[in-house]
Amino acid sequence: MDFPGLDRFDQAILAVLAEDGRISIADLARRIGLSKSPTQARLKRLEAEGIITGYRAMVDPIRLRLDHVAFVEVRLSDTRESALGAFNAAVSRIAEIEQVHMIAGNFDYLMKVRTRSMADYRAVLAEKISTLPHVASTKTFVAMQAVKETGALGPLENVN
Repeated sequence: MDFPGLDRFDQAILAVLAEDGRISIADLARRIGLSKSPTQARLKRLEAEGIITGYRAMVDPIRLRLDHVAFVEVRLSDTRESALGAFNAAVSRIAEIEQVHMIAGNFDYLMKVRTRSMADYRAVLAEKISTLPHVASTKTFVAMQAVKETGALGPLENVN
């Protein structure tokens, strides 16, 4: 993947960090083919420019027994800005909802919901999602298997 305004070293830094966010500066420099000082300067610039927004631990939801994934189409009864704002604020407070995307199409939002079981999902749908502001209807699709789940950069390719 090519990102405008970023040279191959910047792109390599992003690819390596997407794979291992805890890598040392020395190892990062070695992996991208630069010395430590310019690597560290590039990393600081990528952070300062907001390209790198933070670092976090990636947890395995399966080991936490959160292996039930449902995708939910949501239609709202009102799509004025105030209604969208109320929905957006409320949906952000539901821990089981991993992702929410506003969609241009036959429905308004697509959500990824992760729970322990179908029974837990049914409770989240009934008690939380269905009671969100302006929800007119929902449609659920249950995932049978995650075939690919990666970050925006995907697997590391050809950084040297």
